[in-house]
Amino acid sequence: MRFTIYQESRIGRRKTNQDRIAYCYSRDALLMLIADGMGGHLHGEVAAHLSVQFITQAFQREAQPALLDPALFLSRTLSRAHSAILDYAFDKNLPEAPRTTIVACVVQENCATWAHAGDSRLYLLRQGRVAAQTRDHSRVQLMMDQGLLDAEGAARHPGRNRIYSCLGGSHLPQIEFSRRTPLQDGDLIALCTDGLWGPLGNEGVVLGLLGGNVMSAVPKMMSRAETIAGDGCDNLSMIAMAWHEDAGQPTPAAVSTQTMALDDFNTRMDTFQRGRGSASGAPNIDLSDDEIERTIAEINSTIQKFNRN
Repeated sequence: MRFTIYQESRIGRRKTNQDRIAYCYSRDALLMLIADGMGGHLHGEVAAHLSVQFITQAFQREAQPALLDPALFLSRTLSRAHSAILDYAFDKNLPEAPRTTIVACVVQENCATWAHAGDSRLYLLRQGRVAAQTRDHSRVQLMMDQGLLDAEGAARHPGRNRIYSCLGGSHLPQIEFSRRTPLQDGDLIALCTDGLWGPLGNEGVVLGLLGGNVMSAVPKMMSRAETIAGDGCDNLSMIAMAWHEDAGQPTPAAVSTQTMALDDFNTRMDTFQRGRGSASGAPNIDLSDDEIERTIAEINSTIQKFNRN
């Protein structure tokens, strides 16, 4: 495989960052994940972090160097991540399980397969146009589908952040799966939370990625979204990957997995942040080291329990 990939997450004007993003690749498979946590102090972060870590670790166990069935992998691991969040909430005696959106995409054998729950999005761009896009699991999207709202009205609707499918919470997630989608040289796959696509809109996301240089395009888009959102800026995150044909010309910053060992992995995952400010200058309340370490230990304990089952 050969691709260029970049990810970034910012706190916006919130006190903490409940988004989690990660990518992991073996010699023959690539996993990209994005999650937007929802809930009170720490709980949204826990749901997002637990989901991303759980799915990434499952990928590392099974993609050696490729998954047997990417669609089955996504179906099984997203469902088990949902159950792990419920188990965490039970052990902590939480009145309600925390929740998180999720978008997970596997690229293998020159094809992409993805799954999602919630209103975080995946875009597949080809030659500057949207070739595929996830459909938001939100109340306003349902109203738009019924002809009760247009895009402008949806952007201002007071219930625009209300979603009906997620991991965690009190209901089973309605996880939506894509078809196995062949990729072409120069295709872009972008995963993002509503903190990014909300201020920019579809047109802004597409225009921001024109040219295919994800290393420079993503930071510029993040800054633009922060400026447009202003004081109401939510956490915002994006992973963008440009696909390259193996036989094509060398591309600066491109990753080539050709020489990787069969059991080797390269992983990048954002974790709990200790007092990092944002480009917008928003205040950030530190979590104590003890609180962070205790929470991470509890997440690891939950994941280990599920891996033993």
